[in-house]
Amino acid sequence: MKPRFIVNARSGGAARALPAVRAYAAARGVPVVLTERCGHGAELARAALAEGCELVVAVGGDGTMNEVASALVGTSATLGLVPCGSGDGLGRCLGLHGPAEHALRVLDHGHPRRIDTGTADGHPFFTAAGLGFEAEIAQRFNQLTQRGFLRYLSTAFRLWRQWIPEPYEITHAGGTVRVSAFTLVVTNANQYGNDARIAPAARVDDGRLNLTAIPPVTLLRAIPLVVRLFAGDVTRARGVTALVGDHFIVRRPQPGWLHTDGELRTAGASVEFRVRPASLSILCPAP
Repeated sequence: MKPRFIVNARSGGAARALPAVRAYAAARGVPVVLTERCGHGAELARAALAEGCELVVAVGGDGTMNEVASALVGTSATLGLVPCGSGDGLGRCLGLHGPAEHALRVLDHGHPRRIDTGTADGHPFFTAAGLGFEAEIAQRFNQLTQRGFLRYLSTAFRLWRQWIPEPYEITHAGGTVRVSAFTLVVTNANQYGNDARIAPAARVDDGRLNLTAIPPVTLLRAIPLVVRLFAGDVTRARGVTALVGDHFIVRRPQPGWLHTDGELRTAGASVEFRVRPASLSILCPAP
């Protein structure tokens, strides 16, 4: 394969991984290019495709992965991933999480695997897309100069004390469901990141998406729900709505935030989620 590395060196994890990436690339004569602004990763990936690159490697967090992968969906090119973000949901799901050297070894010895991708309001996502509480967290978290899991938790706790659940109408193949939800997420992978498995039964290659709606959360219920989230059985908790399908339409009282892999977007009162089966090739560890 003719490869190219696309690195978001503004990400702390990617900056730390950059020496190892440069050494790996230099030994193989592979170009390394750095992103300079939001959306630049997708531009660089499209340029790599136009120049005949068959393997495009994203080095950075979930936002960098989303930009680069978006340009590769529906093409014959393969995505390589050196995950360096604070959550790394897709990387963990596919066995790519860990030191940069682990992901670099996968580039040499891994196997291409075709996975599903999703769209939310027309925007691609690969791990998760959500509304409500988690979209508001994404808005606040993305404004922080320093990130990480503990920062995410502290941001979530401050917001939780003032958050008001919203009513949602969910239309899917089986009919229409109305719920009052604290947060609502549609996932391709089984987790947000950090092994927070919001959809433990989800698979990235089953041609379906998983929708999870968490009911209003009191202080008394918050801790057990968090424990279930990391234990992998949150969808069995009382009041949680869990649906599986290839197409969802979610209606809420008014327009608001939508996140796709943690990247914030504005969306209308009605948001459509669709799966694109087997639409992305990605290098994964050998079975």
